[in-house]
Amino acid sequence: MEIRPTTDQDLKVFVDTLHAAFGRFPETPTDGGGVWWSALETDRNLIAVTADGRPVGTASSYSFELTLPGEVLAPAAGVSAVGVLPSHRRQGVLSAMMRHQLAELRARGEFLSVLLASEALIYRRFGYGPATYTQRLTVQRHRASFARPRARGTADAPATGSIELLRRAECGEILEEVYDRYRRAQPGALSRPHRWWASGAGQPPISPAPRYVAVHRAADGVPDGYASYSLGESETLTVDEVIATDDAVFTALARFALEHDLATQVVFKHFPPDHPLCWQLADLRAGQVSNNMDWLWVRLLDVPRALTARGWFTDGELVLDVDDQFLGEHGRYLLTVRDSKADCVPTDREPDLSLDVSDLGSVYLGGTAPSTLVRAGHIKAHRPGAAALADALFRADRSPHCLHWF
Repeated sequence: MEIRPTTDQDLKVFVDTLHAAFGRFPETPTDGGGVWWSALETDRNLIAVTADGRPVGTASSYSFELTLPGEVLAPAAGVSAVGVLPSHRRQGVLSAMMRHQLAELRARGEFLSVLLASEALIYRRFGYGPATYTQRLTVQRHRASFARPRARGTADAPATGSIELLRRAECGEILEEVYDRYRRAQPGALSRPHRWWASGAGQPPISPAPRYVAVHRAADGVPDGYASYSLGESETLTVDEVIATDDAVFTALARFALEHDLATQVVFKHFPPDHPLCWQLADLRAGQVSNNMDWLWVRLLDVPRALTARGWFTDGELVLDVDDQFLGEHGRYLLTVRDSKADCVPTDREPDLSLDVSDLGSVYLGGTAPSTLVRAGHIKAHRPGAAALADALFRADRSPHCLHWF
């Protein structure tokens, strides 16, 4: 078997092979784009072929920026389009592609890799750990009244500004600009490169699928938030995503959706797990949470570089014993945080925590507490207080959340 990069001439073979791996057929492109593979970066695609030239597997990655705690923007490879034909599964094809890809990403100088896992059992063995989470919130409109607004300046106070209703085709530049401002301040968020918006590659509101967009404008007229939505035949108003630069704008957009005529219920597809909206409703039980699941998985390709890249909010010192079984690597590192900056160097000191690189990926953005993984038996704490110190060190300035599908 050979694993090689693709060329422009390989695109159809690559797309057909990936769809066959999932038992599907490629959808028909719409006018002006709208298919996810229009955002593929040819030089980052890999295809596995047998000795007689038959394609049996695919893997790809995108060039993204990932927002780390402390509003740090770091390059990250977004792994996607991974598939192996049913006829060649459990024969080492996937492991070979993942090992080849990780080596290639390191050769590019990248120190972080992220993905969305189609199955939760697959990617931990390759060193990835779930790092952000999302959920669905459903609110029945007859129970959606808000509590009386409090003093201005609190999250549930009325936002100043206005909301303008537009069609998706009318506001592409606005969506792109507002999302970019949002993702730069939100830990766990990924960039959406211009080529994604231009080609309509992805899920709404990136794709050209018909959507209404409620655009929130600040008092000076500058757009600072939006909600993309559609109203289905079942009288369910489905909100693809709410993007807002602060809580008051988010509340204004949520209120707009919840007060929409002709809808019996409103579904927020990607709702941040710790968002205060339910507390802003008069009926605390009005919002029903479902589909609570992992979203962005993170893998560290260079532990010292990754740990020194993010922002930190508590001073302290930890010795981390990190095992990378998939790549056959092991390292012990002294992490020292002073004045929001970290230093991470190899050490022979006794460890405070022993963990797999996948568990380090889970705690990296601050969305999973190290003590939770200690209690689950994933991380071993070697001294009292080590888990509590790790919780304090790895916490983020705000909970990480990722909306981008890739």
